[in-house]
Amino acid sequence: MSQAHPPFRADIVGSFLRPPALKEARARHQQGDIDDAALKIVEDREIRQVVEQQEASGLEVVTDGEFRRAWWHFDFLEQLDGVTGFTGDQGIQFQGVQTSAKQIRVDGKVGFNDTHPMLDHFRYLASVANVMPKMTIPSPSVLHFRGGRKKIDSGVYPSLDAFFADTADAYRDAVRAFYDAGCRYLQLDDTVWAYLCSEKELQAARDRGDDPDRLQAIYAEMLNHALADKADDLYVSLHVCRGNFRSTWISEGGYEPVAETLFGRVNVDAWFLEYDSDRAGSFDPLRFVPEGHQQAVLGLITTKVGELEDPQAVRARLDEATRFVDRRQLCLSPQCGFASTEEGNELAERAQWDKVRLGVDLARDYWGG
Repeated sequence: MSQAHPPFRADIVGSFLRPPALKEARARHQQGDIDDAALKIVEDREIRQVVEQQEASGLEVVTDGEFRRAWWHFDFLEQLDGVTGFTGDQGIQFQGVQTSAKQIRVDGKVGFNDTHPMLDHFRYLASVANVMPKMTIPSPSVLHFRGGRKKIDSGVYPSLDAFFADTADAYRDAVRAFYDAGCRYLQLDDTVWAYLCSEKELQAARDRGDDPDRLQAIYAEMLNHALADKADDLYVSLHVCRGNFRSTWISEGGYEPVAETLFGRVNVDAWFLEYDSDRAGSFDPLRFVPEGHQQAVLGLITTKVGELEDPQAVRARLDEATRFVDRRQLCLSPQCGFASTEEGNELAERAQWDKVRLGVDLARDYWGG
Protein backbone atom coordinates (compact mmCIF):
# COMPACT_ATOMS: atom_id res chain seq x y z
CA MET A 1 0.00 0.00 0.00
CA SER A 2 2.91 2.37 -0.61
CA GLN A 3 2.13 5.45 -2.72
CA ALA A 4 3.83 6.80 -5.83
CA HIS A 5 2.57 10.34 -5.24
CA PRO A 6 2.25 12.79 -2.32
CA PRO A 7 1.47 12.63 0.48
CA PHE A 8 3.67 9.64 1.18
CA ARG A 9 2.90 7.01 3.80
CA ALA A 10 5.87 8.37 5.77
CA ASP A 11 5.92 12.13 5.27
CA ILE A 12 7.32 15.19 7.04
CA VAL A 13 6.06 18.65 7.84
CA GLY A 14 9.14 20.52 6.71
CA SER A 15 11.49 22.29 9.11
CA PHE A 16 14.61 20.80 10.72
CA LEU A 17 16.91 21.92 13.52
CA ARG A 18 19.41 24.47 12.25
CA PRO A 19 23.03 23.18 12.27
CA PRO A 20 25.55 25.21 14.32
CA ALA A 21 27.40 26.36 11.19
CA LEU A 22 24.20 27.77 9.74
CA LYS A 23 23.24 29.54 12.96
CA GLU A 24 26.70 31.09 13.16
CA ALA A 25 26.60 32.27 9.55
CA ARG A 26 23.16 33.82 9.91
CA ALA A 27 24.22 35.60 13.09
CA ARG A 28 27.35 36.97 11.37
CA HIS A 29 25.24 38.10 8.40
CA GLN A 30 22.82 39.91 10.71
CA GLN A 31 25.77 41.67 12.35
CA GLY A 32 27.15 42.69 8.96
CA ASP A 33 30.28 40.53 9.18
CA ILE A 34 29.49 38.56 5.99
CA ASP A 35 27.52 39.52 2.88
CA ASP A 36 24.57 37.86 1.17
CA ALA A 37 26.78 35.81 -1.13
CA ALA A 38 28.82 34.38 1.74
CA LEU A 39 25.67 33.47 3.66
CA LYS A 40 24.21 31.75 0.59
CA ILE A 41 27.27 29.54 0.29
CA VAL A 42 26.72 28.25 3.82
CA GLU A 43 22.96 27.88 3.32
CA ASP A 44 23.46 25.94 0.08
CA ARG A 45 25.94 23.59 1.73
CA GLU A 46 23.76 22.92 4.76
CA ILE A 47 20.67 22.39 2.63
CA ARG A 48 22.51 19.82 0.51
CA GLN A 49 23.46 18.02 3.69
CA VAL A 50 19.98 18.05 5.23
CA VAL A 51 18.54 16.75 1.95
CA GLU A 52 21.09 13.91 2.00
CA GLN A 53 20.13 13.11 5.60
CA GLN A 54 16.44 12.98 4.75
CA GLU A 55 17.09 10.68 1.81
CA ALA A 56 19.38 8.47 3.91
CA SER A 57 16.55 8.14 6.46
CA GLY A 58 14.39 6.52 3.80
CA LEU A 59 12.04 9.42 3.05
CA GLU A 60 10.51 9.73 -0.40
CA VAL A 61 10.07 13.47 0.11
CA VAL A 62 12.54 16.19 1.15
CA THR A 63 12.43 19.87 2.08
CA ASP A 64 15.19 22.44 2.50
CA GLY A 65 14.54 22.35 6.25
CA GLU A 66 13.45 26.01 5.96
CA PHE A 67 17.15 26.78 6.45
CA ARG A 68 16.94 30.15 4.68
CA ARG A 69 14.22 31.39 7.05
CA ALA A 70 14.06 32.76 10.56
CA TRP A 71 10.30 32.09 10.76
CA TRP A 72 8.00 29.60 9.08
CA HIS A 73 5.64 32.37 7.95
CA PHE A 74 6.99 35.91 8.19
CA ASP A 75 9.86 35.34 5.73
CA PHE A 76 7.36 34.43 3.01
CA LEU A 77 4.63 36.91 3.87
CA GLU A 78 6.80 40.01 4.09
CA GLN A 79 7.97 39.41 0.51
CA LEU A 80 4.42 39.69 -0.82
CA ASP A 81 3.46 42.99 -2.41
CA GLY A 82 1.73 45.22 0.10
CA VAL A 83 3.16 43.53 3.21
CA THR A 84 5.84 45.04 5.46
CA GLY A 85 7.78 43.43 8.27
CA PHE A 86 8.62 45.45 11.38
CA THR A 87 9.67 45.14 15.01
CA GLY A 88 6.71 45.54 17.32
CA ASP A 89 6.32 46.06 21.06
CA GLN A 90 6.20 42.36 21.91
CA GLY A 91 6.41 38.91 20.38
CA ILE A 92 3.92 36.07 20.12
CA GLN A 93 2.99 34.55 23.47
CA PHE A 94 3.36 30.78 23.74
CA GLN A 95 3.03 28.64 26.87
CA GLY A 96 5.54 30.28 29.24
CA VAL A 97 7.74 31.77 26.52
CA GLN A 98 7.53 34.62 24.02
CA THR A 99 9.06 34.97 20.57
CA SER A 100 11.06 37.95 19.38
CA ALA A 101 9.00 41.01 18.46
CA LYS A 102 8.80 40.43 14.70
CA GLN A 103 5.46 41.45 13.18
CA ILE A 104 3.93 42.22 9.79
CA ARG A 105 1.35 44.69 8.55
CA VAL A 106 -0.56 45.15 5.32
CA ASP A 107 0.06 48.68 4.06
CA GLY A 108 -0.53 48.24 0.32
CA LYS A 109 -2.48 46.18 -2.17
CA VAL A 110 -1.60 42.51 -1.61
CA GLY A 111 -0.06 40.69 -4.55
CA PHE A 112 2.48 38.06 -5.61
CA ASN A 113 5.19 38.59 -8.16
CA ASP A 114 7.71 36.32 -9.85
CA THR A 115 10.64 37.94 -8.02
CA HIS A 116 9.62 36.33 -4.74
CA PRO A 117 12.88 34.84 -3.37
CA MET A 118 11.31 31.55 -2.33
CA LEU A 119 10.84 30.58 -5.96
CA ASP A 120 14.63 30.39 -6.22
CA HIS A 121 14.74 28.62 -2.87
CA PHE A 122 12.58 25.88 -4.35
CA ARG A 123 14.63 25.70 -7.54
CA TYR A 124 17.78 25.08 -5.52
CA LEU A 125 16.08 22.40 -3.43
CA ALA A 126 14.90 20.64 -6.58
CA SER A 127 18.42 20.75 -8.02
CA VAL A 128 19.90 18.77 -5.10
CA ALA A 129 17.01 16.35 -4.44
CA ASN A 130 16.88 12.77 -5.68
CA VAL A 131 13.31 12.25 -4.47
CA MET A 132 10.22 14.47 -4.42
CA PRO A 133 11.03 18.04 -3.23
CA LYS A 134 8.30 19.70 -1.18
CA MET A 135 7.89 23.46 -0.79
CA THR A 136 6.30 24.81 2.38
CA ILE A 137 4.69 28.26 2.65
CA PRO A 138 2.17 29.79 5.07
CA SER A 139 -1.50 29.52 4.20
CA PRO A 140 -3.36 32.68 3.06
CA SER A 141 -5.43 32.79 6.25
CA VAL A 142 -2.24 33.46 8.26
CA LEU A 143 -1.80 36.87 6.64
CA HIS A 144 -5.15 37.93 8.08
CA PHE A 145 -5.37 36.17 11.42
CA ARG A 146 -1.86 37.02 12.64
CA GLY A 147 -2.82 40.66 13.19
CA GLY A 148 -6.42 40.94 12.05
CA ARG A 149 -8.13 44.19 11.16
CA LYS A 150 -5.68 46.23 13.26
CA LYS A 151 -2.71 45.27 11.07
CA ILE A 152 -4.48 45.95 7.75
CA ASP A 153 -4.43 49.59 6.61
CA SER A 154 -8.03 50.80 6.44
CA GLY A 155 -6.99 53.42 3.87
CA VAL A 156 -5.89 50.64 1.51
CA TYR A 157 -8.66 48.22 2.50
CA PRO A 158 -11.72 50.01 3.93
CA SER A 159 -13.47 46.67 3.45
CA LEU A 160 -11.85 43.40 4.45
CA ASP A 161 -13.74 41.70 1.62
CA ALA A 162 -11.37 43.35 -0.85
CA PHE A 163 -8.38 42.26 1.24
CA PHE A 164 -9.57 38.64 1.29
CA ALA A 165 -10.13 38.71 -2.46
CA ASP A 166 -6.69 40.19 -3.22
CA THR A 167 -4.97 37.72 -0.89
CA ALA A 168 -6.73 34.80 -2.55
CA ASP A 169 -5.67 36.13 -5.96
CA ALA A 170 -2.08 36.54 -4.75
CA TYR A 171 -2.00 32.93 -3.62
CA ARG A 172 -3.51 31.76 -6.89
CA ASP A 173 -0.58 33.49 -8.60
CA ALA A 174 1.84 31.95 -6.08
CA VAL A 175 0.54 28.43 -6.70
CA ARG A 176 0.96 28.93 -10.43
CA ALA A 177 4.46 30.41 -10.01
CA PHE A 178 5.71 27.53 -7.88
CA TYR A 179 4.27 25.07 -10.39
CA ASP A 180 6.05 26.88 -13.23
CA ALA A 181 9.26 26.67 -11.16
CA GLY A 182 8.87 22.88 -11.14
CA CYS A 183 7.08 22.34 -7.82
CA ARG A 184 4.71 19.37 -7.75
CA TYR A 185 4.23 19.15 -3.98
CA LEU A 186 3.22 22.32 -2.15
CA GLN A 187 2.32 22.52 1.52
CA LEU A 188 0.34 25.37 3.08
CA ASP A 189 1.11 25.72 6.79
CA ASP A 190 -1.84 26.97 8.79
CA THR A 191 -2.19 27.58 12.52
CA VAL A 192 -5.49 29.37 12.07
CA TRP A 193 -7.83 26.37 11.73
CA ALA A 194 -6.56 25.14 15.09
CA TYR A 195 -6.95 28.61 16.61
CA LEU A 196 -10.59 28.57 15.49
CA CYS A 197 -11.01 25.59 17.83
CA SER A 198 -9.77 27.60 20.83
CA GLU A 199 -12.14 29.89 22.69
CA LYS A 200 -9.15 31.91 23.92
CA GLU A 201 -7.99 32.61 20.35
CA LEU A 202 -11.54 33.31 19.19
CA GLN A 203 -11.88 35.96 21.89
CA ALA A 204 -8.53 37.45 20.90
CA ALA A 205 -9.88 37.78 17.35
CA ARG A 206 -12.99 39.54 18.63
CA ASP A 207 -10.79 41.89 20.65
CA ARG A 208 -8.91 42.79 17.44
CA GLY A 209 -12.18 43.76 15.78
CA ASP A 210 -12.79 40.62 13.74
CA ASP A 211 -15.86 38.38 13.57
CA PRO A 212 -14.55 34.82 14.00
CA ASP A 213 -17.96 33.32 13.20
CA ARG A 214 -17.43 34.28 9.54
CA LEU A 215 -13.83 33.17 9.25
CA GLN A 216 -14.24 29.46 8.53
CA ALA A 217 -16.23 30.16 5.37
CA ILE A 218 -13.94 33.00 4.34
CA TYR A 219 -10.76 30.98 4.77
CA ALA A 220 -12.21 27.97 2.94
CA GLU A 221 -13.22 30.22 0.04
CA MET A 222 -9.74 31.82 -0.07
CA LEU A 223 -8.04 28.43 -0.19
CA ASN A 224 -10.36 27.07 -2.84
CA HIS A 225 -9.91 30.18 -4.97
CA ALA A 226 -6.14 29.88 -4.72
CA LEU A 227 -6.32 26.26 -5.85
CA ALA A 228 -9.11 26.59 -8.39
CA ASP A 229 -6.94 26.21 -11.48
CA LYS A 230 -4.05 24.15 -10.13
CA ALA A 231 -2.71 21.44 -12.40
CA ASP A 232 -3.72 17.84 -11.78
CA ASP A 233 -0.11 16.82 -11.12
CA LEU A 234 0.39 19.42 -8.39
CA TYR A 235 -0.37 18.00 -4.93
CA VAL A 236 -1.29 20.52 -2.24
CA SER A 237 -1.50 19.73 1.46
CA LEU A 238 -2.69 21.84 4.39
CA HIS A 239 -0.79 21.50 7.65
CA VAL A 240 -2.86 22.42 10.72
CA CYS A 241 -0.79 23.32 13.79
CA ARG A 242 -1.46 24.62 17.31
CA GLY A 243 1.80 26.57 17.47
CA ASN A 244 5.38 25.34 17.64
CA PHE A 245 8.13 27.43 19.25
CA ARG A 246 10.90 26.02 21.41
CA SER A 247 8.77 22.95 22.16
CA THR A 248 5.76 24.99 23.34
CA TRP A 249 2.36 25.72 21.81
CA ILE A 250 -0.40 28.33 21.71
CA SER A 251 -3.83 26.77 21.27
CA GLU A 252 -5.67 23.73 22.59
CA GLY A 253 -8.83 21.99 21.48
CA GLY A 254 -9.99 19.23 19.15
CA TYR A 255 -10.92 19.72 15.48
CA GLU A 256 -14.68 19.31 15.99
CA PRO A 257 -15.59 23.04 15.68
CA VAL A 258 -14.00 23.28 12.21
CA ALA A 259 -14.13 19.68 10.96
CA GLU A 260 -17.19 19.93 8.73
CA THR A 261 -15.78 22.95 6.90
CA LEU A 262 -12.11 21.96 6.94
CA PHE A 263 -12.63 18.39 5.73
CA GLY A 264 -15.84 18.84 3.81
CA ARG A 265 -15.23 22.06 1.89
CA VAL A 266 -11.47 22.74 1.54
CA ASN A 267 -10.21 21.33 -1.76
CA VAL A 268 -6.71 20.21 -0.81
CA ASP A 269 -5.24 16.79 -1.51
CA ALA A 270 -4.26 16.14 2.10
CA TRP A 271 -4.45 17.49 5.63
CA PHE A 272 -1.46 17.20 7.96
CA LEU A 273 -3.04 16.98 11.39
CA GLU A 274 -1.40 17.37 14.79
CA TYR A 275 -2.31 14.35 16.92
CA ASP A 276 0.63 13.90 19.29
CA SER A 277 -1.13 14.97 22.51
CA ASP A 278 -4.48 15.39 24.23
CA ARG A 279 -4.51 19.01 23.02
CA ALA A 280 -5.67 17.74 19.61
CA GLY A 281 -8.69 15.86 20.90
CA SER A 282 -10.05 12.62 19.47
CA PHE A 283 -10.17 11.17 15.97
CA ASP A 284 -13.96 11.59 15.84
CA PRO A 285 -13.81 14.74 13.62
CA LEU A 286 -12.16 12.63 10.91
CA ARG A 287 -15.62 11.28 10.11
CA PHE A 288 -16.01 14.37 7.93
CA VAL A 289 -13.10 13.35 5.67
CA PRO A 290 -14.87 12.34 2.45
CA GLU A 291 -14.23 8.99 0.82
CA GLY A 292 -11.95 9.32 -2.17
CA HIS A 293 -8.46 10.58 -2.95
CA GLN A 294 -8.04 13.12 -0.12
CA GLN A 295 -5.83 11.94 2.71
CA ALA A 296 -5.30 12.59 6.41
CA VAL A 297 -1.66 12.59 7.45
CA LEU A 298 -1.64 11.91 11.17
CA GLY A 299 1.04 13.68 13.21
CA LEU A 300 1.46 10.97 15.83
CA ILE A 301 5.19 11.51 16.36
CA THR A 302 5.95 14.62 18.40
CA THR A 303 8.72 17.06 17.52
CA LYS A 304 8.52 18.79 20.89
CA VAL A 305 10.50 16.26 22.98
CA GLY A 306 13.28 13.84 22.18
CA GLU A 307 11.78 10.74 23.78
CA LEU A 308 11.02 8.20 21.07
CA GLU A 309 7.45 6.96 20.68
CA ASP A 310 6.50 3.34 21.34
CA PRO A 311 5.91 1.78 17.88
CA GLN A 312 3.10 -0.40 19.19
CA ALA A 313 1.32 2.64 20.60
CA VAL A 314 1.57 4.47 17.26
CA ARG A 315 0.21 1.44 15.40
CA ALA A 316 -2.67 1.27 17.87
CA ARG A 317 -3.47 4.94 17.21
CA LEU A 318 -3.45 4.33 13.46
CA ASP A 319 -5.83 1.44 13.95
CA GLU A 320 -8.08 3.68 16.04
CA ALA A 321 -8.18 6.28 13.27
CA THR A 322 -9.36 3.67 10.76
CA ARG A 323 -12.70 3.67 12.59
CA PHE A 324 -13.31 7.02 10.87
CA VAL A 325 -11.11 7.05 7.74
CA ASP A 326 -10.24 4.26 5.34
CA ARG A 327 -6.74 2.90 5.97
CA ARG A 328 -5.82 3.75 2.37
CA GLN A 329 -6.53 7.43 3.07
CA LEU A 330 -4.16 7.64 6.04
CA CYS A 331 -0.47 8.52 6.24
CA LEU A 332 1.98 9.19 9.08
CA SER A 333 4.25 12.12 9.93
CA PRO A 334 5.70 14.11 12.81
CA GLN A 335 3.10 16.45 14.26
CA CYS A 336 4.98 19.58 13.16
CA GLY A 337 8.40 20.69 12.02
CA PHE A 338 11.39 20.40 14.32
CA ALA A 339 12.19 24.12 14.05
CA SER A 340 9.30 26.36 13.00
CA THR A 341 11.62 29.23 13.89
CA GLU A 342 15.39 29.30 13.72
CA GLU A 343 15.62 28.75 17.50
CA GLY A 344 14.35 25.19 17.09
CA ASN A 345 12.62 22.83 19.49
CA GLU A 346 14.19 21.48 22.66
CA LEU A 347 15.55 18.16 21.44
CA ALA A 348 18.87 16.89 20.13
CA GLU A 349 19.59 16.54 16.42
CA ARG A 350 20.09 12.80 16.89
CA ALA A 351 16.59 12.50 18.34
CA GLN A 352 15.22 14.40 15.36
CA TRP A 353 16.60 11.83 12.92
CA ASP A 354 15.58 8.92 15.15
CA LYS A 355 12.00 10.18 14.92
CA VAL A 356 12.16 10.55 11.15
CA ARG A 357 13.45 6.98 10.78
CA LEU A 358 10.79 5.74 13.19
CA GLY A 359 8.10 7.20 10.96
CA VAL A 360 9.62 5.57 7.88
CA ASP A 361 9.92 2.17 9.58
CA LEU A 362 6.40 2.31 11.00
CA ALA A 363 4.90 3.26 7.63
CA ARG A 364 6.67 0.42 5.86
CA ASP A 365 5.45 -2.01 8.49
CA TYR A 366 1.88 -0.69 8.60
CA TRP A 367 1.18 -0.15 4.89
CA GLY A 368 3.88 -2.29 3.29
CA GLY A 369 6.32 -1.24 0.59
